[in-house]
Amino acid sequence: MQIRIGYELRYECPQPIPMILMLNVHYTRVSDMMRPDHLQTDPSLPITAYRDGFGNWCSRIVAPQGEIQISANAIVNDTGLPDVIVPTAQQHPVQELPEETLVYLLGSRYCETDQLSQIAWDQFGSTPTGWGRVQAICDFVHTHITFGYEYGRPTKTAWDAFREGNGVCRDYAHLAIAFCRCMNIP
Repeated sequence: MQIRIGYELRYECPQPIPMILMLNVHYTRVSDMMRPDHLQTDPSLPITAYRDGFGNWCSRIVAPQGEIQISANAIVNDTGLPDVIVPTAQQHPVQELPEETLVYLLGSRYCETDQLSQIAWDQFGSTPTGWGRVQAICDFVHTHITFGYEYGRPTKTAWDAFREGNGVCRDYAHLAIAFCRCMNIP
């Protein structure tokens, strides 16, 4: 199946603003691109691209004072098959995790592990480790949060979504990720 992806963003800048944009398809899917997701700006600007430590393509621009439009339009091939289900997936003890994964156990701007840790252990501490625990977390998040565009805001965190019981797509992801981190699942 072919999936069309794209966006058109408009900003009004009060002065020239340096920006780092992370809007491209992950490099691991480049071979699936039927039409590349080339970033375009109007007005046309110089763009410097680099890949960050997580493999994300990043684009640097200096947006001029006034209005700028940033857009891309691409087509990606995909099998359309659901994600693989591996009920036998194991959860490794923290002491066995590779060092490069430990950063994914830490709290972050949108995933406040300090606020959610006790809740996570109370809710999921008795679930089977591994796939079963992650599935329990995902099931909980899907039933706990009511979806609605009117609930989205740029500063909303996993803790906010948990307390408010509503959110948009990223709030589901942030809450599930935060709970996984609390349960020592990177």
